[in-house]
Amino acid sequence: MSKYKLIALDLDGTLLNTQKEISARNHAAITAARAQGVYVILASGRPYIGMQKYMRQLGMTGDDDYVLCFNGARVERATDGYVINSRMLSGKDAKRVAQHAQQMGLNTHAFSPTRGLITPQASFYTQHEADSNGIDFTIMDFAELEDGEPIIKSMIIDPPERLDPFAAAVPTALSQRYTVVRSAPFFLEFIHPQANKGAGVASLAQHLQIQPEDIICCGDAGNDLHMLQYAGLGVAMGNATDELKAIADYITADNNSSGVAEVIEKFILHSR
Repeated sequence: MSKYKLIALDLDGTLLNTQKEISARNHAAITAARAQGVYVILASGRPYIGMQKYMRQLGMTGDDDYVLCFNGARVERATDGYVINSRMLSGKDAKRVAQHAQQMGLNTHAFSPTRGLITPQASFYTQHEADSNGIDFTIMDFAELEDGEPIIKSMIIDPPERLDPFAAAVPTALSQRYTVVRSAPFFLEFIHPQANKGAGVASLAQHLQIQPEDIICCGDAGNDLHMLQYAGLGVAMGNATDELKAIADYITADNNSSGVAEVIEKFILHSR
């Protein structure tokens, strides 16, 4: 039997290949790990709705299945949406982030639990976000948001060459208030200061009474850093950022070469 009891997998750039598909090898490895009683959870910056089709493909729809979405701002049970952990921002936060974006001529959008994906103006990357998750977006002036209105996360979104300078020197007014993570070269995300993928995995581990040393976390980008640091075995994909590889315990094959399956086969299915 494997010593590991839970494996948390990022989606984009990790479990999914560049065609946004789960390889047959990855699917088989996950199915085999689950058959051994290992919890396998998806941990993504995506909203829950954008993760559901992959959960269905993997059969992650039972009472013992959980999902970590919005970079750990929400952790819930798959069957009924029972919330294990939730860390929300507010309308005031969304307005603050948007104001800084506007000052730098950058685009922004945010996720609201009631309004869905909202943005002050349509842009390529808001359309990309909507298409990736099979949702629509609403154009609205963020000044219309109530200060106390719940917001799940805010994002500054633009091509890497425009986003890089801002990401390299995030204003103190933002960096000290929020968890700031780069989930993709074109996405800079602002979430609750107590929210990140590591904190999300930790809250689920506590719920399931699993120790950090019994957990594997796999990822490829800056928003996976916290959970790799938390896990007993932090795994960076072959296509991961240099920053992530530097703190990883193990570097696996890239997302187009079933790197997730390599990890499961090596550390779970073939462990003695």
